[in-house]
Amino acid sequence: MSFTVYIQIQQVYPVNETGLRQAAETVLKQLRADSRSQVTLVVTDDTAIRRLNLEYRQALSETDVLSFPAGPTPVHTDSNGIYLGDILIAYPYAKRAAKRRNLNVEDTIRMLAVHGLLHLLGHNHDTEKARQAMWKAQAAALASIGIDPAIVDKYGGE
Repeated sequence: MSFTVYIQIQQVYPVNETGLRQAAETVLKQLRADSRSQVTLVVTDDTAIRRLNLEYRQALSETDVLSFPAGPTPVHTDSNGIYLGDILIAYPYAKRAAKRRNLNVEDTIRMLAVHGLLHLLGHNHDTEKARQAMWKAQAAALASIGIDPAIVDKYGGE
């Protein structure tokens, strides 16, 4: 069995599903995730993200990407897979942020998918040491899929 990346686009957004899948699979390969790993990428609107951000993070604000781990440890599925969790990306939010910074929207969406998946795989940026490790993994994945890793600094924290 190989990685399974489920993609749900909840509106009519111009998202390249192949590019999203490639971004996720690259991270999983580079971090040597179990080959049975499964993840869901959802591209949705600002309202859904704002609602989830309030419900699960008690933050009354929009954001670009949210990661929801399946549990403290990955969950085994009926199909002998290992479900890591869900990544939700707010397309309108990401598009506005990319436009303000003259970034390619598609690259920005794939960067957010990489970032969200790194969170599901245990990376964080709550300390400088953790941030450096996460940014290094993020840069390697982005470079592997043809995105300049400098996009992370150009995009900045939203």
